[in-house]
Amino acid sequence: MPYPRDSHSRLHLQRRVRTALIFASIACSLAAAGCGYHVAGRTSTLPSEWKTIAIPAFVNRTSRYRIEQRFTNAVIREFITRTKYRIVQNENAADAVLHGEILTIETSPMLFDATTGQVATMLVTVHAKVELVGRPEEKVVYKNDDMVFRDEYQISSDVKTFFEEENPALERMSRDFASKVVAGIIEGY
Repeated sequence: MPYPRDSHSRLHLQRRVRTALIFASIACSLAAAGCGYHVAGRTSTLPSEWKTIAIPAFVNRTSRYRIEQRFTNAVIREFITRTKYRIVQNENAADAVLHGEILTIETSPMLFDATTGQVATMLVTVHAKVELVGRPEEKVVYKNDDMVFRDEYQISSDVKTFFEEENPALERMSRDFASKVVAGIIEGY
């Protein structure tokens, strides 16, 4: 231990910096709390008397088989996990009905393998629209006609280990779509 004073000074300086950072983060948190910020998912712009929402199967305007089921199921799961609303099948028994349409799905090459020239990564883009209508007055409470979601997936060039990554990419996109739809509806974005 040839330089005990230097290590003590460094340790003392590290403690002071750490303490200053803690106080700065607490100050920022308090300032943010006082500026009207809130935790996402804690407020609702929907009528308080609503208890049930019907979510019929989305309309599929694409040539992709059963994509509407994937997106509809993701939205139902998101509503069940993030809200107090009960999801029902009967539109006439619901306080509101959420209609959705998958308009287009496009895939395009994004990255190519430098050695083989084959596509290594594809970009998938989904265009959709949703509308929440209150019942029985049929008043539109939420509407978004231009929802766009993108995700990428890898394509394996090895035939022996080929794994089609498009379905997991679509599953990720459906969850992302559902999260944004429910947040938009609940928080009024």
